Amino acid sequence: MAQREEPRLEAARLEAARLEAAQREEPRLEAAQREAAQREEPRLEAAQREAAQREATQRPPGGSRYGISIPFEGVAAADQAALLSELPGLGYSDVWSSEAGAWDAFTPLAQAALLAPGLRLGTAVVPVFTRGPATLAMSAAAVASMAPGRFVLGLGTSSDVIVGRWNGIPFEHPYERVRDTLRFLRRAFAGEKVTQTYPTIRVDGFRLEKPPPVPPKIVVGALRQGMLRLGAREADGVVINWLGARDVPQVLQVVREAAACSPGPETARSPEVARSPEVICRIFCCPSQDEDTVRRFARTLIAAYLNVEVYARFHEWLGHGSALEPMWKAWDGGDRLAARELIPDEVVDSLVVHGSPAECHAAVQAYVDAGVTTPVLSVLPFGIDPIQAVRDLAAGRQTRGS
Repeated sequence: MAQREEPRLEAARLEAARLEAAQREEPRLEAAQREAAQREEPRLEAAQREAAQREATQRPPGGSRYGISIPFEGVAAADQAALLSELPGLGYSDVWSSEAGAWDAFTPLAQAALLAPGLRLGTAVVPVFTRGPATLAMSAAAVASMAPGRFVLGLGTSSDVIVGRWNGIPFEHPYERVRDTLRFLRRAFAGEKVTQTYPTIRVDGFRLEKPPPVPPKIVVGALRQGMLRLGAREADGVVINWLGARDVPQVLQVVREAAACSPGPETARSPEVARSPEVICRIFCCPSQDEDTVRRFARTLIAAYLNVEVYARFHEWLGHGSALEPMWKAWDGGDRLAARELIPDEVVDSLVVHGSPAECHAAVQAYVDAGVTTPVLSVLPFGIDPIQAVRDLAAGRQTRGS
């Protein structure tokens, strides 16, 4: 019996000795990390100043930005890089990725950081549920380090479909999960060692080994009041989408009222951000004058989104319930084809910008006039050449600005 137990006991003794050595070593490692951080501080401050100067010089004339979503819809993977390289010369200032059922959000931005170093990069948005907090911090820190001062991390809840059905993760307490993740990331990006039990996440002893030289701005994907207020009070702004230009003032009223309140204890916003949070808006756009084709394809896309619970409640809040109620009833009754046909033209035209490049630009400008600070075009390849569309939309902007 004793002979059988001996290997197990020996293994236990070795493990205990390893843990004891690690505990003795931990204070020395923490002291070394603190010393390294102190040596690094002047370089980090210089990097932050340089990033601020770059941000000021790269901001387009008039102070407005002009972004586009990547990866480009309808463009082969092999052709993405060449088009990315064109963007700065075309007049685009930003590229923003998303994450649902196609590519992840970070890989396209890493490619853009190398191919188009003049662009600002952003996620709109990364779900907080589908990565652990430490993994999310590492992914974001990698992109932020590749593009110091040019990366904005957009966080969001995603949806019950993506989180629950596709990933098998309980979609619970979404507001609290975004808030807790935001607060954790602020500390992680600052190089802190984080040990804390938040209401929805627990982190025990995590420290980024390579914190980004310039901590990225963090914005919150927001639809209704709760997230809009969180983005305005504790983050650096909000990401909005699936709304018309005429809906923007209702959303911005919530943002501005929240921004005027005292920031929460966990915030790391600058006074400038506190006064005027950034408002990024993804705008679905198809530069085509074939109204029938655009509306036919757009109805399919709109039905797929606006029947998701969070978007349905969003449009009820915006006051579109009566226009969309027939579509919702048909969808709930299982008649998906009828649901698509019951979306009114005016709803389609409000949510998907279309027409000539000049008409598209005028429609995008309406969002800016309503208070959007960063319009981000999401080009829909409905019967058009998507590569040419990216060029035409930029050319339309430059023509109007000249």
